[in-house]
Amino acid sequence: MAYRGDRGRGGFDRGRGGRGSPVDRGRGSSSPSGFRGGDRGGRGGDRGGRGFDRGGRGFDRGGRGRGFGAPREQGGVFLENQPATVDARVTDDSDKALVARLRTTHPGNDPDSMPLRPDFGTVGEHIKLRTNFFPVRVPKGPLHEYDVAITPATGTAIRRSRLLQWQQAGMRGTVAHDGSGKLISARVLAQPLTVKVPYYDDDQTGPPAQGGKEYTLTIKFIQEINTQDLMSYLNGDGQYRNYNTLPVISALNLILATHPSRSGIKVGQDRYFFRSAAAPSNLGGGLEAWKGFYSSVRPAHRQLMVNVNVCTTAFYTPGNLAVQMMAFNNSSFGARMEAFCRSVRVKTTHLGYRKTVKSLARQNARQYTFPCDELGGRVSVEQYFLKKYQIRLKYPDLPLVDVGGQKKNYLPAEVCEILPDQPFRGKLTDEHTASMITVACQPPNVNGNAIVNNGLNELGFVNPGPTLAAFGVSIGPNMAVVPGRILPKPGLKYANNVSPAVDDRASWNLRNIRFSVGARLEKWAVLLIGDRNRDEFQGPQDPALRTVITGFMAMCKTSGILVPNEQPPVVAANLPPADKSDPLRKGAVAAIRETLMQLRSKPSLVLVMLSNGDKNIYEGLKHLCDVYLDVATVCVHVAKIRKEKGQPQYFANVALKVNMKMGGVNHKLDENTGRWLSGVPTMVVGMDVTHPGPGSAKGTPSIAAVVASVDDHFAQYPASLEIQESRKEMITNLKDMMVARLQLFQQRSRRLPERVLVYRDGVSEGQFNIVRLEELPEITKAFHTFDQPKKPYRPLLTIVICGKRHHTRFYPTERKDAANDGNPKPGTVVDRGVTAVYDFDFFLQAHGGLQGTTKPTHYYVVHDEIGFKADNLQVLTNALSYMFARATKAVSLVSPAYYADVACERGRCYLRKLLQGQIGDGTTASASASTNEEDVMREAQALWRGGVSKKLKDTMFYL
Repeated sequence: MAYRGDRGRGGFDRGRGGRGSPVDRGRGSSSPSGFRGGDRGGRGGDRGGRGFDRGGRGFDRGGRGRGFGAPREQGGVFLENQPATVDARVTDDSDKALVARLRTTHPGNDPDSMPLRPDFGTVGEHIKLRTNFFPVRVPKGPLHEYDVAITPATGTAIRRSRLLQWQQAGMRGTVAHDGSGKLISARVLAQPLTVKVPYYDDDQTGPPAQGGKEYTLTIKFIQEINTQDLMSYLNGDGQYRNYNTLPVISALNLILATHPSRSGIKVGQDRYFFRSAAAPSNLGGGLEAWKGFYSSVRPAHRQLMVNVNVCTTAFYTPGNLAVQMMAFNNSSFGARMEAFCRSVRVKTTHLGYRKTVKSLARQNARQYTFPCDELGGRVSVEQYFLKKYQIRLKYPDLPLVDVGGQKKNYLPAEVCEILPDQPFRGKLTDEHTASMITVACQPPNVNGNAIVNNGLNELGFVNPGPTLAAFGVSIGPNMAVVPGRILPKPGLKYANNVSPAVDDRASWNLRNIRFSVGARLEKWAVLLIGDRNRDEFQGPQDPALRTVITGFMAMCKTSGILVPNEQPPVVAANLPPADKSDPLRKGAVAAIRETLMQLRSKPSLVLVMLSNGDKNIYEGLKHLCDVYLDVATVCVHVAKIRKEKGQPQYFANVALKVNMKMGGVNHKLDENTGRWLSGVPTMVVGMDVTHPGPGSAKGTPSIAAVVASVDDHFAQYPASLEIQESRKEMITNLKDMMVARLQLFQQRSRRLPERVLVYRDGVSEGQFNIVRLEELPEITKAFHTFDQPKKPYRPLLTIVICGKRHHTRFYPTERKDAANDGNPKPGTVVDRGVTAVYDFDFFLQAHGGLQGTTKPTHYYVVHDEIGFKADNLQVLTNALSYMFARATKAVSLVSPAYYADVACERGRCYLRKLLQGQIGDGTTASASASTNEEDVMREAQALWRGGVSKKLKDTMFYL
């Protein structure tokens, strides 16, 4: 992790990439370890070391490797040389006519609605793009929604869904259901309606002749869903602008899910996996990667569409539970058998019944005893299996598994076989994540072909079955073609008005370039980490170390950083060896603390030479230095910094971070590009919230970050970081965090901003309105605190939500409009054809992809007092994507939002103990819901210690 290079994040991250830390970025959902699509998407390879478990978010990276069961194929233009005609509903300019009409009928912004689209963008080179959306024919007649109640009440979701695979009552083919309580019918059903269903398991051919369970389904009418209202909404009828599309969209999703739910395995929301899609790829450690497809209905101008994408997720490898548990445990330092076996379905080999593993016992088959009259008193589990079943246990020292319901029922893992076709819902280890990327990452032509050829077929869209026919729904076979534009590159400036040459991949280098504003690097120190790696220096006196330090100091001076000539003090921390009994490596962090305390005076910055990529060392060190010692740190990998090949580039990349952390400015937008920003005092804000992921202690808080610019350089973005209620998407203490950002702006700029532009990351689609209803008033309250008598403070405020959790992909139709690998070129923007019908949104891919299929970011304006036109906001957002100070390239998420995201990631370092499922004295907490969530929050507050304060708080310490 440590040095994350000019990839921005560099290392292997964002699991939301190797995003190393153990939380699920989970924007609110804890979906299984799914990669979101075979595509690197990621942040354009600029994210580095984040740890793949941002939870919920799954893997949207795509990686290197064998996808769809074949060796990695060559990238190229999808459907090159095949005709591509932009959809008629766009070429007739009816969308432009709608925008113009709404401007006259709805002048001014309605405070109860999202801002209307002001116009469509025109700047840039006009191109045509395919997109992974297919037209859906909507049924004319109404749909009928019913509720299904089951008596007697059923325990498990598996049993509920089995029951609802009914064939009775003449309803097959005319109803769709969600396997729980919701049913959509193509025709009116008689009322009241009850159906008796005999229950039998998957491995039984039918209900038993006698003694089987019978359930009663009571089907009750809820509402009629009118599809014609949806058509009025899609066609731009102004009075339907605030029409709630959710009921009809979810009903149509249910109808489209009928076939894949039966033929595949549904995992999370709208994702279906099929053995037939490709042979599963072995990930090692008891897991395998499956290919599947995402499908979701979306409204667009004059057309309902279904968005189809590839996705990959981890499944259990069927086999003996004991063998697979041990394989998982041995796959990575810190991997826990508990995390592997919780909730897995097994079949016992001695009696043949099926059970779900609830948890791992604290005792093994030798230690655990129970009274057994049949065998003459107390026996151990090992003795019981030998005497009762003549089974001599091979692994009596392995913990027992609990397969009981209300009462505990302990079994040796080796008498359990993992049933096939089960997704793994736990947190992937870093090694699994890396393998997952390798499998998932595929170029655009491969993914495009998989969607069109394999996906539509597996999802049942090609030869629709009786259910789609009964509802009158059909799906077109061809991807939509929409207009796009390639925006011009922004102008950048370093010192002495030098502009770097930006290449076709939106990147540049630092040769012969000095930073715009060089910081002072005084009273700094070097820390060597000794962790038994052959690349380490011999100690503080090693001549090779002195050569590296001298070379780095020379690079800092060349880059414009003011560094004194004397060598910095060097201290070495020799760490105790890694030990499974101390998975967080607290002993190592204590050794680092002791070593740093030997420095005679407190340094302004410590350059840390890490021995390896152990994230426990990295996270523990950041927690120690940020929260306890109030010292800035920059981490490098010793093997990389001492390697002569590429050393100047590595030194320069480290200098990027040093300059920003010390308060410098690496580069600025040139006068022309930055004219709008600097015309009126403007504060640009980034906000994000990150949530605990699978494997965290129950009740672990979410982390909120608010970063903001402080002057007209738009380079320094200090942060406010806070913990808040677990899994809450909205920022709880937003008013105070905004006040802190405004105060610092006032202090540095000697005035308050007249415009505030907020980029808000980390909000799921269903929560857009809540940002307006809950966060907007809090920001306004922050402004009120600066009111003066007869002089209220009311800057103009615009809020733009940034979304990466979507499945929209674009495929250039011609080689001249594509990057070398077939992806869109950097700066590709789309605001027509697959965007909102009424609202102000666009897709922008500012970055050049490194591998896989690049993912654009979806920008959605939810409040706009500044009064942006489309070109203005799109060009500005693209320019700000070139201002990420840690990289010499455009990044895939606009820089302020990206900084907030990186700051949240830093906050996770402070809660790493809870995020890895440990509380108190180190007991594993994630296993039992009995953990008191208040205790977890108290422990989180103790670890957080009020966050970063004192000197570091007004700096970019988190970079």
